[in-house]
Amino acid sequence: MHTAPDLFSHRKFWAARFGTAPFLPMSRAEMDALGWDSCDVILVTGDAYVDHPSFGMAIIGRLLEAQGFRVGMIAQPDWNSKRDFAKLGAPNLFFGITAGNMDSMVNRYTADRRIRSDDAYTPGGEGGRRPDRSVIVYAQRAREAFRDATIVIGGIEASLRRIAHFDYWSEKVRRSILLDARADILVYGNAERAIVEIAHRLAKREPVADITDLRGTAFVRREPPAGWIEIDSTSVDEPGPLAPPVDPYAFAPARSTPHAAGAPVPVRVVRFERQVPNAMREKSVVRMPSYEEVRDDPVLYAHASRILHVESNPGNARALVQRHGDVDVWLNPPPIPLTTKEMDAIYELPYRRVPHPAYGGAKIPAYEMIRFSVAIQRGCFGGCTFCSITEHEGRIIQSRSEDSVIREIEAVRDTVPGFTGVISDLGGPTANMYRLACKSRDIESACRRPSCVYPGICNNLNTDHAPLVRLYRRARELPGIKKVLIASGVRYDLAIKSPEYVKELVQHHVGGYLKIAPEAISEGPLKMMMKPGVGAYERFKALFDRFSAEAGKEQYLIPYFIAAHPGTTDEDMLELALWLKKNGFRADQVQAFLPGPMATATAMYHTERNPLHKITRDSERVHVPKGLRVRRLHKAFLRYHDANNWPILREALRRMGRADLIGPGKHRLVPSWQPAGTGEEHEGRRRPQGSKPFRTQHTGLPDATREKSASTQARGKARHKREAPR
Repeated sequence: MHTAPDLFSHRKFWAARFGTAPFLPMSRAEMDALGWDSCDVILVTGDAYVDHPSFGMAIIGRLLEAQGFRVGMIAQPDWNSKRDFAKLGAPNLFFGITAGNMDSMVNRYTADRRIRSDDAYTPGGEGGRRPDRSVIVYAQRAREAFRDATIVIGGIEASLRRIAHFDYWSEKVRRSILLDARADILVYGNAERAIVEIAHRLAKREPVADITDLRGTAFVRREPPAGWIEIDSTSVDEPGPLAPPVDPYAFAPARSTPHAAGAPVPVRVVRFERQVPNAMREKSVVRMPSYEEVRDDPVLYAHASRILHVESNPGNARALVQRHGDVDVWLNPPPIPLTTKEMDAIYELPYRRVPHPAYGGAKIPAYEMIRFSVAIQRGCFGGCTFCSITEHEGRIIQSRSEDSVIREIEAVRDTVPGFTGVISDLGGPTANMYRLACKSRDIESACRRPSCVYPGICNNLNTDHAPLVRLYRRARELPGIKKVLIASGVRYDLAIKSPEYVKELVQHHVGGYLKIAPEAISEGPLKMMMKPGVGAYERFKALFDRFSAEAGKEQYLIPYFIAAHPGTTDEDMLELALWLKKNGFRADQVQAFLPGPMATATAMYHTERNPLHKITRDSERVHVPKGLRVRRLHKAFLRYHDANNWPILREALRRMGRADLIGPGKHRLVPSWQPAGTGEEHEGRRRPQGSKPFRTQHTGLPDATREKSASTQARGKARHKREAPR
């Protein structure tokens, strides 16, 4: 694996003499109170400003402050004019622009493209406080305010749109966000290394156009620089037609030629570079199909998606380049993962751990959810195709030290208002990948697999959960800590490799329910998701039930599933619905697949090809459930118990030749009768604002009780009463 200079090895900028700000200033008055005449860097975000390490711009702001820079914050500005973007003055170095912790389109719209009524990252949960495609809008307004300002874009919205990408909300392929935002440079992935380097180099008056050597950045070029080897991957390998064999005895007239006699015949020389020595990888770039080609050809889009994901390991990834019109969008290889020492330093910066005082007493839902939680690691090597964590944070796990985590728990205990002794989560993208890594650094650097756990757990992966068990035990023994809960999703196929971990988790860190994510149970969708089979879930459940019983606790697993994922048929969803009913689950708040930009599953959705394998014109086709009616049906299967879904389910069952599943009895999916006042509200339609959301429930009913309940329903008593919301 490549190495990088320590994140804090730079000499501090001269403005470090101003010291640490209580909060990064959001107004001129706050700047005046700090003695600042200007900001070196101004961060613009679509989220409310919460000075907490769970909010990306708080991390970037405090990190730049630790480097000596004066950092201002413009949170959720009014984008209808340039006024808010000018309120702190022009930055001396650059504007850093992000949509926030979430992609603005995912934040604003549901998987059915309905407008959400709320925004968890806004005071009061108020919706509509950020524009669609926030990065583009904010960058343009900042440019209007200060024409000559340097614009750096980043965060998850920019990161996942760094090349030409399918946009679900407009159902078309859009070009790189770098061009639409007219930014000077884009930082993707974990941006700490790149943003620190950019700030220090701009402070030394290096032109931003010359900053082209930083990993984890994208920028525009007119043509490749001299001395680079270009690997042509603009097309899929496709054999041409076979010419008929030539008969040497046949008389054939001379072929006519369009060229004048004696005129030279033009010759096009193509240089193919297929094998580049390792010593030359640093100066080799893979040319992907152009924006225009992937826009017009789904096969080339799938091919480009495969290239991007293959070239994602920081240990061996090459630069990528994609033509957009008359310019190239150039992507340098992914950033070098942070060391444990760097992770500790970042998460122990002087965060206030509360929202900015400007919000008064307004509640910010996302903050309320995480204010007593502690992040212990970044990254995920699961490689789930519907998830963008790997594309953004990488698949190499970056873990904090045990001591650093303990210090943060103590800081939460001692400084966060309202703390009652319960840590709400110790986790990250996944609960149980802390300190897990490849056994060999050389193998890790050379590996190009998209997942370390699919189709099975790699033999080279260290699955020892002992460090995590020690951390849990040490955390719950701290004075003033009553309970440490685990709210991050548990990767159960890894957990079953360590029964000691499962016992520790179940008996001490579960508050009655534990969420896990099988996502599907059928082979078709699981293969396209790159998720383990239901057998791994059953083995984990057996351990969970056993250790819960030993502790004398009644606890339940809450499984999460995705409807309408590529590779899912109606029959797959029926199988899942029957499994849910058999196991006593009533799943509400179900999620239909949302094709987020750059995810592998999104490439499947758009192209109906599988980029997990080599793409050819004849490569396998993927069944994709598209259209509102099909997506609603798949969600209805997950919520088979809702009487509003029974009409569409009956229709589907008859069409599928499974009318035997309509009627009374525990082996049927839906009854043949319809309660009065139900069946008009289709799945996916929003309930009135006054209603409470359901949570996934486990009925816990023994077979006899469920059978009796089914018989009662079959008689169709008029006293039918819907399940009350909890």
